[in-house]
Amino acid sequence: MADTNQELGIVGLGKIGGNLAKQAVEKDIRVVGFDTEDRPDLEDEGVEVHDAGEYDTLVEELDTPRVVYLSLPAGDLIDSELDSLLEVLDEGDVVMDGGNSFWRDSMRREERAWDEGVYYLDTGTSGGPPRASEGACFMVGGKEEGFEIAEPYLDTLSVEGGLLHVGPPGSGHFVKLVHNGIEFGMLQSIAEGVELLKSGQFDVDMADVFHNWSNGAVIESWLVKLMEMGLRKEDQQSDAPDFEEIPNYIEDTGEVNWLVSEAYKGETPIPVISQSVTELFKSRGQQRHAYRAIALMRHGFGTHPFGEDDTIRRERFSGRVDNEARHDLRDAENMDPVGPLADEDA
Repeated sequence: MADTNQELGIVGLGKIGGNLAKQAVEKDIRVVGFDTEDRPDLEDEGVEVHDAGEYDTLVEELDTPRVVYLSLPAGDLIDSELDSLLEVLDEGDVVMDGGNSFWRDSMRREERAWDEGVYYLDTGTSGGPPRASEGACFMVGGKEEGFEIAEPYLDTLSVEGGLLHVGPPGSGHFVKLVHNGIEFGMLQSIAEGVELLKSGQFDVDMADVFHNWSNGAVIESWLVKLMEMGLRKEDQQSDAPDFEEIPNYIEDTGEVNWLVSEAYKGETPIPVISQSVTELFKSRGQQRHAYRAIALMRHGFGTHPFGEDDTIRRERFSGRVDNEARHDLRDAENMDPVGPLADEDA
């Protein structure tokens, strides 16, 4: 149980900040929160909610050294809110950026805050809304003295073993960004496994397969478990549509692009992470001209057709005589057999 004298400011009470606030209150940490919207649901839980930007109230409500957690989107908003906070905070207070900020931005912001005597901790936060409400994972960069002030709060709000002071300013967000890159690679490999299972010749129960993999398998992980839960539409995935109705379009906030860019600058090969980012781009259908260009050149050197061609499509599957590995390949749209099976039925 937390020290009942603990008080925490949280700026941004969305999915992460709001759940951290609820968890803190449940563990006897007083929370003074700020948001652009009314949050009666959080007030019912005991969170003190104020309008965004009312930082004079924050200073009045919290004793020094004050600890403030920012749960805001990366970008200019962090700078503007930090500037507003620095106008009212005192020397020795602590500001934690819990978002996915670029680590070089965090290093710059730390210098800006330290000019005013305020500690700035880049606090990479992992686990999403579910873990924010139960026990998150924190990767923290910043001055040791500032971390020591914030540590009791983060220790209370983290899962066992889920709190690490990584090192100097910027290191927390750098490690979190590498974490996000690994996450992308894992997501892509699991997705490709789903593709193989769906297109294979066996009629397997996908949810059962992922349940099996969640119990003792080498690839056992939270992501594998979430895949099973999503297929069964259980728990936090209960509002998900049926698998076949999910749009083939993936959004992301772009931070792993920064990682790939930095890796290329340093000539650090990260082929799996790089390809996983490329796959997200491909899902959005932005490549409108490249495939046309390929078709144009193929037509030029081999009079290959423009668009679909049933004869060539059939040859694609029947051209190899010994094709046992793909003997049950089916058309994705109408499920009619193609290749050797179709020939047998003809």
